[in-house]
Amino acid sequence: MTENIFGVVGLFEDPAALLKAVPLVQSKRLGKLEAYTPYPVHGLPGVLGLSRSPLGGMVLVMGALGTLTAFLFQWWMNSVDYPLVVGGKDPSSWQAFVPIMFEVTVLFAAFTAGLGMLLLLNRLPDLWHPFLLSKSCAEVTRDKFALSIEAESGSLDVAAAQAILRQAGALSVEVVAFPAPASKVSLNALLALSAAGALTCALAGAGMYGAVKLFPVLPPMSHMLVQPRLDAQQRGMRPPVAGTVARGRMPYLGALGNPLPRTKAVLELGRKVFSNNCLICHGPLANGTPILTAAYGAKPANLQAKKFLSYTDGEIYHAIMHGKNAMPALGLGFTEDERWAVVHYVRALQRAQHAQDTDLP
Repeated sequence: MTENIFGVVGLFEDPAALLKAVPLVQSKRLGKLEAYTPYPVHGLPGVLGLSRSPLGGMVLVMGALGTLTAFLFQWWMNSVDYPLVVGGKDPSSWQAFVPIMFEVTVLFAAFTAGLGMLLLLNRLPDLWHPFLLSKSCAEVTRDKFALSIEAESGSLDVAAAQAILRQAGALSVEVVAFPAPASKVSLNALLALSAAGALTCALAGAGMYGAVKLFPVLPPMSHMLVQPRLDAQQRGMRPPVAGTVARGRMPYLGALGNPLPRTKAVLELGRKVFSNNCLICHGPLANGTPILTAAYGAKPANLQAKKFLSYTDGEIYHAIMHGKNAMPALGLGFTEDERWAVVHYVRALQRAQHAQDTDLP
């Protein structure tokens, strides 16, 4: 009987030899039996008497919990807390929740599988496992299979364990001892390590701050305050297809015609708007003779000139909307009908100053 011995490890050539050896070694009841293999061996857990792993059930339960959690979160936010009606659909339509439900299900299941296997079932991290320091460990990580008789209650009959492993067909037998206890880390060493870590973080932060100041526009360095973003309640829609017209809005660029009919009421409206806003600069006849004094200084456009006679209604409308030369943009001060009515009235003034024989009764 020997103290401070972790166990006796025997190496086997293939899985079949390992499976054949387990019942023979197990019948001697010399200690706890454990197997180490480079890959899972079918039937080995049953031969060793290991119960089925509960990991699958854990993953199933937590995955279902993730699905339910994602559904409840989305249902609450979209149906109760901040209802959103999209395309006339019911805010609680579960079909729209499926992508997020799927992702949260995978998240819960993956974390459960990883952490459950490592922390709960395998009880890792175990950095001081004696088998890791053995020569057999290097062989098992390649192509050999190990069977270990490990000490129970602190004692093991090493000679009997070696004999039974050789009898079972082991290629080699190794006695593995417990590693020497790790020396305690002094308080000064811990403080020095903490100080070095804090200094490293401070230097890294200062270096990054200096780099951003020197190269502010190089990716991935960017300023949070000037990045492209959408404010709250602002719709981030894709731009419309070129040439499309919004519902309820009339296009005016190019050679598009005036949408209003040339009626007395429309001309009266155009004359009123022209008199109140345009006459002071362009003059009563729209010939560029203002009623202002010479102190005005600017030279308003002569709308009776040949250039403006060839303008389309859309071009005149555009000048009202966005301004031209010294003329400011005035379009937002009028309704759309008022702007088109002014265009009709300007056409009437131009026709009056350039009458043709066909205009006479």
